[in-house]
Amino acid sequence: MARTRLGDAVSTLTLRGRCLVAAGLTLGLLGALLGERALVQLAVFVLALPVVSAVGVARQRFRIATRRTLSVPRLPRGGDADVLLEVANTDRRAGGLWLLTEQLPAELGIRPHFVVERLASGATAPLRYRLHGSRRGRFPLGPVRLRLVDPFGLVLRTAAGSDTSTLLVTPRVQPLQGSGALAGAGGTGGEGSRRSIAVHGEDDVSTREYRYGDDLRMVHWRATARTGELMVRLEERPWRAAASLLVDTRLSAHLVGGTVRGPAGDPAAPTDTLEWVVEAAASIGVHLLRGGAGLRVLTDSGELTPALGRGPLGPEELLERLAEVSGSRATGLQAGLESLRRADVEGPAICLLGLVGPDDVHALARLRSGPGTDVAVLVDAAAWLDAGASRSRRPLAPAARTEVVTRQQQAIALLRSAGWQVAAVRPDQGIGEVWNRLGGPDGRGPVGSHLAAPAGQVPA
Repeated sequence: MARTRLGDAVSTLTLRGRCLVAAGLTLGLLGALLGERALVQLAVFVLALPVVSAVGVARQRFRIATRRTLSVPRLPRGGDADVLLEVANTDRRAGGLWLLTEQLPAELGIRPHFVVERLASGATAPLRYRLHGSRRGRFPLGPVRLRLVDPFGLVLRTAAGSDTSTLLVTPRVQPLQGSGALAGAGGTGGEGSRRSIAVHGEDDVSTREYRYGDDLRMVHWRATARTGELMVRLEERPWRAAASLLVDTRLSAHLVGGTVRGPAGDPAAPTDTLEWVVEAAASIGVHLLRGGAGLRVLTDSGELTPALGRGPLGPEELLERLAEVSGSRATGLQAGLESLRRADVEGPAICLLGLVGPDDVHALARLRSGPGTDVAVLVDAAAWLDAGASRSRRPLAPAARTEVVTRQQQAIALLRSAGWQVAAVRPDQGIGEVWNRLGGPDGRGPVGSHLAAPAGQVPA
């Protein structure tokens, strides 16, 4: 116990205090060796200063309360947020010289330091600092670390609070154009698409010829008089667009090392392929959800669901889930493909893939084969590697690089032969450019235009 107390006491000395103690010991030793009483007396005085300072700091009592107010509830990656840190002295006495440090993870920037002197009892000191969200994730703010210093700067006492806040850094959402009314056309081009009827007026109701067994109450008399044949109204459920979004988050399929420059004029462009894919998923997902589409978001680890596990994802919930998505250790896309099969969405599949080979996409092409509107967006392996990206800190060997590029070209050829629209993305391209460049089977218009209602159907 004595050794522990001594260690704690030494740890409270500042560099100045330790130098003063060393000087006092040296003076005392020289005075004893030389028989100089004056040196010994000076050594005692020098050594007494840190002791008196330590006693004074140890006797200080303090009670503080902190509260944080953020300028934004969540922060997009690459953005800044202002934080108001209010420190209140809840003790009955005025505070001394307080050195305050807000504990922050390195992803949010440099830890801010503040000096508060003689804060009156019941008073509050407003302290402000700025955060920079360099990475996605959920990060703690705080607690505040308080350091008490004596007037001579010889002794330092440290204490940490327990009050913290949380900041969520989400992927950026790039504005996308197009889509109009979204459709629920199946990716295989089959007859499983949802149909709709117009609801604007009697003349716009869809009709068909009467068949034996039809309810006579469904007879449309105006159409019957116009055609001379008995016609009935179509009473089918309203059409609503649907799509599925598959996001490849496997670490083995991404280049997360090296330094890559993004599009010109974008200071916060993704620097690795995983971040590009997640940002693309956020942009496309929010765009479709705000357009009224029913969206299922899947990863190689399974489906992303709301925090409560019920109901569909909304735009804000999607961003919250994607904020905490990290690289998975999965070696294949089997779990994601199984989730895609179980989802059975009657709409196009949009797959955001990393460095894939023919074996990765063979099951995907077989699952969603045939002419349709399915889309695959892959990171261009050759372009990213040429720009300086790598799997780790070391660049790929020439043989490994050639193998990665060749396998991806084979995967692209396989997807296109299965009827997919495929785009390979370079690091200097944003998701908006890719979204506008992608076309449907006829090669015309952006992806969103091929989510329009099938011919003969009118969105409800």
